[in-house]
Amino acid sequence: MKYEVPNWLIIVGAIGQMFTAVIYPYIRHMVFDWYNDIKKLKPLNQEIAKTYGRYIQGLNFSFGLISILLVEDLKNQTGLACALTALIAAYWTGKVITQFSYYPMYDIPKKALFKIGEYLMNALFITFALVFIWLCVNNLIGYFGA
Repeated sequence: MKYEVPNWLIIVGAIGQMFTAVIYPYIRHMVFDWYNDIKKLKPLNQEIAKTYGRYIQGLNFSFGLISILLVEDLKNQTGLACALTALIAAYWTGKVITQFSYYPMYDIPKKALFKIGEYLMNALFITFALVFIWLCVNNLIGYFGA
């Protein structure tokens, strides 16, 4: 296909997704003081919040790992490739929408490192969304023969 997503771009995106999973605990602790806020919740709500945090971390890492190990399978225009790339595209697109719709209402520490980190993380999230939208569209075109 003329506009096929290059493997290197998928792999760079994969590494970025895995990076977000690895850096996630640091961001929660150092930027958002998340653990102290969690302590204010009832015990069950604390565990629910921690569980969802782990889900996010696990999904980010898993999407990255899948993308590194199955580059060609993500591009092969099968029904499963369509479904999986659509899922990952929707996940990151939702993250971008949430990031820009809700997060600006909150203050993060004003340190330069955190401000630069915010811009870089947003750039990563947008990149992930665009790469997987591109992959999904290519897969759908191939799958439906358009």
